[in-house]
Amino acid sequence: MDKFGGGFGDRTHWWWALASGAQLGWGICSFMKGCAGDSHLMPFKAFAVASLFVGAGASASVAGLQASGIHKVEDLLEVGASIRTSLGIPSRPQAQNK
Repeated sequence: MDKFGGGFGDRTHWWWALASGAQLGWGICSFMKGCAGDSHLMPFKAFAVASLFVGAGASASVAGLQASGIHKVEDLLEVGASIRTSLGIPSRPQAQNK
């Protein structure tokens, strides 16, 4: 079992990628369909289509992070620190919590 209790282990990125593809497909279909029906609902329809595209991008980003092995913020901080050291940039001083 993984930390989410789903039993998928390291394969959760496929679910995120599937969600991204579904949202992107639904957004493209809705965009290509255009304005159908009552024109008073056009702002709602435009917001719904834009939300599908934004959601697809967010899901794809999470899928990319999950596939690369970054599961926590600490993992991302470690990757950033290793990039900085490989570029020869001095590390940043850490803020101390009081």
